[in-house]
Amino acid sequence: MPMNSEFTCAFCGEPNPTFVDFSAGSEQSYIEDCQVCCRPNILYVRIDEDTLEVEIDTDYDG
Repeated sequence: MPMNSEFTCAFCGEPNPTFVDFSAGSEQSYIEDCQVCCRPNILYVRIDEDTLEVEIDTDYDG
């Protein structure tokens, strides 16, 4: 079940929409390019299993 969410680019600071797939577990990490500056971001996703609240931290890739 994917859910709309948002992350802030670790390079340029711009907000980016993303989809979080709940079926991939409560802790995930994957790389997604910024839609503004096109640089890769490592997304660290945590999902609260009780409230389904999503928290996303970003880091540089490279």
